[in-house]
Amino acid sequence: MKAALMTDIDAPVSVEEIETFPAGPRDVVVAVKAAGVCHSDIAGLRGYIGLNPPTILGHEVAGVVSAVGDEVRSLAAGDRVVASLVPVCGTCPWCVDSQTHLCERTSDVRATARGRTSSGEQVYAMLGLGAFAEEMVIDERLAVRVDSELPFEQLALIGCGISTGVGAALFTARVRPGSSVAVIGCGGVGQAVIQGARIAGATQIIAVDPLAPKRSASIKSGATHVVDPADGDTAEQVKALTRGRGADYGFEVVGNPKAMVAAYDSTRRGGTVTTVGIPAPGARLDLSASDFFRAEKRIVGSYYGSTQVMAAFQTFADLIAAGRLDAASLITHRYVLSEVPQALADLDNGLTLRGIVLPS
Repeated sequence: MKAALMTDIDAPVSVEEIETFPAGPRDVVVAVKAAGVCHSDIAGLRGYIGLNPPTILGHEVAGVVSAVGDEVRSLAAGDRVVASLVPVCGTCPWCVDSQTHLCERTSDVRATARGRTSSGEQVYAMLGLGAFAEEMVIDERLAVRVDSELPFEQLALIGCGISTGVGAALFTARVRPGSSVAVIGCGGVGQAVIQGARIAGATQIIAVDPLAPKRSASIKSGATHVVDPADGDTAEQVKALTRGRGADYGFEVVGNPKAMVAAYDSTRRGGTVTTVGIPAPGARLDLSASDFFRAEKRIVGSYYGSTQVMAAFQTFADLIAAGRLDAASLITHRYVLSEVPQALADLDNGLTLRGIVLPS
């Protein structure tokens, strides 16, 4: 099987043939139909999320089940599935408490080797998935059946970008109708946050990004105003658009502590600040303790948009089908598997919102 491998931290990506291990009794084999190119793939290459090379990259993916293990009862060959970044074991304290995005079995399913290179090294799969490949062998708890005839490239975005971004607005921050929202960082996930805020009924959505194409895309996603950080202090520009108060909700979608502080400063007293981007290991957030006390702002991290995948994946597909959620507009480039290194470089250089890797 051909796959795109991370061979080491900050090393070039290698597209090569690997030998896959047979599926286990609780595994499913998924023929990959479309995989999104996400900043989390770049974070993995830089060592931010603890991948163990060699690792098959890619995690935002949709496909068709081609085979199931002997003990699998929830899925069958022919099912259309969107892969989840986290399992749903259904029995751990977090799953029982309706926080399946924090399932304690997550590390277990990500630790399984899925093949070997031609030199005999064991190969792992990014986040238990490994989507930049011709097929995936994954734990059944990572595959969510979706009843939809949408194009696979749109379904794939549900697996990460849409769940992370739309989920952050709807499920983590719980944006209220009639509210104001500031989104700092308007790549693919930032665009999804903007769409989530629009779906939630926000009447003022301020998109903040230094790149003009991303600001333009934000208007199409539902932003009512755009801000260029080069034009002055971000927080002051947001306050000028919100009667001097600041936004009711501030989102940081970069993973940069300075951007997190900008989101905090852009949010009004008593508002909610949500961090969505993946920061570098060891990064620290420095805020004024006095202001934190007096402003009574709520700061919350959003992991995977607080998305409960077993229900939400179908909901997102239905929203796309109904025209309420625009997945197609997020896709700006398409690649084949051999072009994954270029796809990652294009994303890192700010040239794409979402690239899609399609079967060769």
